Amino acid sequence: MTRKQKKTLYRIAAAAALFVLCLLLPVTGPVRLGAFLVPYLVIGWDVLWKAARNIAHGQVFDENFLMCVATIGALIIGEYPEAVAVMLFYQIGELFQSVAVSRSRQSISELMDIRPDYANVEREGQLVQVDPEEVAVGDVIVIKAGERVPLDGTILEGTSALDTAALTGESLPRDVAAGDSVISGCVNLTGLLHVKVSKPFGESTVARILDLVENSSEKKAQAEHFITKFARYYTPIVVFAALALGVVPSLLDGQWGVWVPRALNFLVVSCPCALVISIPLSFFGGLGGASKQGILVKGSNYLEALAQTGIVVFDKTGTLTQGRFSVTAVHPQGLTEQELLELAALAEQSSTHPISRSIVTAWGGKPDQMRVSQVEEVAGHGVRATVDGRQVLAGNSKLMDLEKIPVTSPHEHLGTIIHIAVDGRYAGHLVIADQPKATSAQALRELKAAGVRQTVMLTGDAQGAAQGAAQELGLDQFYAQLLPADKVERVEDLLRDKGPKEKLVFVGDGINDAPVLSRADIGVAMGALGSDAAIEAADIVLMDDDLLKLPVAVRIARKTLSIVRQNVVFALGVKLLVLVLSAVGLANMWAAVFADVGVSVLAILNASRMLSAK
Repeated sequence: MTRKQKKTLYRIAAAAALFVLCLLLPVTGPVRLGAFLVPYLVIGWDVLWKAARNIAHGQVFDENFLMCVATIGALIIGEYPEAVAVMLFYQIGELFQSVAVSRSRQSISELMDIRPDYANVEREGQLVQVDPEEVAVGDVIVIKAGERVPLDGTILEGTSALDTAALTGESLPRDVAAGDSVISGCVNLTGLLHVKVSKPFGESTVARILDLVENSSEKKAQAEHFITKFARYYTPIVVFAALALGVVPSLLDGQWGVWVPRALNFLVVSCPCALVISIPLSFFGGLGGASKQGILVKGSNYLEALAQTGIVVFDKTGTLTQGRFSVTAVHPQGLTEQELLELAALAEQSSTHPISRSIVTAWGGKPDQMRVSQVEEVAGHGVRATVDGRQVLAGNSKLMDLEKIPVTSPHEHLGTIIHIAVDGRYAGHLVIADQPKATSAQALRELKAAGVRQTVMLTGDAQGAAQGAAQELGLDQFYAQLLPADKVERVEDLLRDKGPKEKLVFVGDGINDAPVLSRADIGVAMGALGSDAAIEAADIVLMDDDLLKLPVAVRIARKTLSIVRQNVVFALGVKLLVLVLSAVGLANMWAAVFADVGVSVLAILNASRMLSAK
């Protein structure tokens, strides 16, 4: 507990002890009133002060006003124990609320602890600690073991392991060496690193994340807006209803002693604390629970929308797949596999295309420019080169058609096919594919288990490669050979076809998918560490490259919304029942206390379950 919460707890304990003592005192009349006023003022002075201050500022109808009117009325009609009990249990409920909010804030503040305090800069042969905001792009900073990385940059010297748990939720350290990129917010665990700064602090990963976390509470869910409006109209309505209940029947039958206590009970029951407190707390707990898992949700409105996910659309490269091409099959004709790979690799060695690099890597030999001459890249077709005095063609079927070389390929493989011809004769083909990530298939299965109706993949790859990935991963549908504008059109079509209460989620790497991320109901960025486009365009950011975080996010969102609905039904149901019982005289002040404070405490405890989301 905080110091303020502990003081409130001590006040509650002192007031409770005094309350029990007053119940035991054998006194009556004014002395009894004076005795009960002591615990009443000990526990309720701040509520009385807040009510008076709010009335002076024109804010009359709030829970402080309701508590004051109900308890002062109880004192006036001689119900001294009830007056103290109402105020005592109200403060207990407020303490529960404060502790629950602190717990949920703590899960957010753990993410906020990534803010670096200083950066080590070498000046005049000595290390000087400076504010990260004072470090310029291009400066070299030194990060010692145990220190937090203050700015984004590239390692110039040193090797180490980085703890990225605060950003990604991943407990396994990440090994880094010279040439690797590092991002602010991570902790350097072992070695000494010299890092060249690539971004000023204001544009660094840690600064952007902190800004998003700080502003996430401003984007409220529809349920929160509803409760805010509901309380604005509900409170004055019940105040006037209680006034009518106390005055109108009393004027008709003269039984003021019957109807005024009923009206006071009515007021205590009507306090909307349970709804006003527990619903924002549920969403706040959901945001905190998600951040513990390395999932940054930019607002409770996105968490609410994610709970209604019906269609999930994926970009392929870098999201479902590793984004790295590799040779998956070699089928020679008249040559050995190694000879075919060697000829293709030597012909392709000068190209920087990812497919060319994958062929060179698969061969494993040392490129030798002396063995190759007359290299010519045929745009959109492949490469023509002379290798060891032989003319070698390496490319797609269009290149073979152009050279009028018949292709004899009995093998059927899903992927990109690179055909090889030597001196005008077909020599075989290679199959190049982008391998799925290890967790992609499991993530898709878990999304289905979480209630997602349809999974779709959009890619610019060829039909064969797309079909292979879709079949291997178990996707419901895929669209291939798409330009960025085509992806937006496909998403538009899917948005038109979705159910009325469904939401469409698009998951991309956040670099070249910004238009689609913005158009979807919810944009989710994958592998967003250090990706400006991801953080800017997406509504939800998975802080590492693990697609399994997506079904976790959906489950957290659905659990949050389920708890919100439970609290609304429970709070309104109990209040409505006890309001009716109070109006007809079947519920006393103690029942009223339960309907207000008891329901609030139970709703808060229910909302706090989000903090333990697995």
